[in-house]
Amino acid sequence: MSAIAYRGNAVVGTHTAPSTIVVEDGIIRSIERSLVSNGNLPDIVIDADLISPGLIDLQVNGAYGAEVTPNPADIDLISERFLETGVTAWLPTVVTSAAAAYPPFFEAWSKHNPNAGAVPLGYHLEGPFLTLEKKGAHNPDFILAASEELFQSWLQQDSITLVTLSPEREGNLGRIRQMVDAGILVSLGHTNATFEEFIAGLDAGARKATHLFNAMSAIHHRAPGAMVATLVDDRVTAGLIPDGVHSHQATVRLAIKAKGFDNIVIVSDMMAACGLGPGTYPLGTMNVIVDESSARLADGTLAGSILTMDQALRNLVEWSECTPAQAIHMMTAVPARLLEDTTRGRLVIGARADIATWNRDLQPTSTMVGGEIKWQAAE
Repeated sequence: MSAIAYRGNAVVGTHTAPSTIVVEDGIIRSIERSLVSNGNLPDIVIDADLISPGLIDLQVNGAYGAEVTPNPADIDLISERFLETGVTAWLPTVVTSAAAAYPPFFEAWSKHNPNAGAVPLGYHLEGPFLTLEKKGAHNPDFILAASEELFQSWLQQDSITLVTLSPEREGNLGRIRQMVDAGILVSLGHTNATFEEFIAGLDAGARKATHLFNAMSAIHHRAPGAMVATLVDDRVTAGLIPDGVHSHQATVRLAIKAKGFDNIVIVSDMMAACGLGPGTYPLGTMNVIVDESSARLADGTLAGSILTMDQALRNLVEWSECTPAQAIHMMTAVPARLLEDTTRGRLVIGARADIATWNRDLQPTSTMVGGEIKWQAAE
């Protein structure tokens, strides 16, 4: 694999620095904190306004007309299209389903094309061990039917990376402990938990909160609930959907002020209609109505988003008084840390060469995955 050099302002933690980065054999071989002349570089040099690690999205229900299903072709299509948004790794999210629906997902995992584009890093199972009071767009029949037998079958599956559940549901604190022991990241969400019940979930080993402010017990000054527990406890990293629909611009700023850039992970929560325009589309066993800004059930309940990660970046910079580097940090280093993945999320020597480049308007211009340039914007 030929060596390639990147040259421009590179994301270093939550800042940027003029840098020259050389990639060879799929990893970052060297970094100079200056703009090195062509004579000292490989034949291929990519100059960019901004260089970042590839983005990592931990919550994707579908996109570009493809839902996350057991069909490997759907995963591959999403992986390929993600390249144009700067995403290089992601978690296919399986929404609450019938018990019989899960085995085909696990059986199909090894059949997707690992070179299709952005790399799927394992499933995110969002439900069915949720609370009915905060079910959102999840099917209540499958929530009620979720059994211990179903849960125990998950513990043997290497393809599960993340599970969202409600800490107050009977038996779930024990399930959190078992998943943590099995190496599965646990996120608390779709929860009507009291402050104390939410903290008990963290005590059991959960490290993430699913889409802060959405499908959570509300804030009250005498009963602070799950939202305040998320905002004040440094053990939990808050998932946040900055689309202007799931979270108002002011609540995005509040979350950043409360949690800081190290304890927020930006997710899209996108669904199959993302990239298609207004219409009616599937989400699990339900239909979702999409307009210019949101995806909802017929009763108005939010059902995923139509947000892309590159648009999330632009929104954050516009709304929340954070710099591009600070926003990108929440899309790269933070999710990599949650996944305990030391190879992704940072531009450091020896890291996997997953790299995105951006112009001054924060539009993606190229995406590299594992040292190979997989996508470049048209001139």
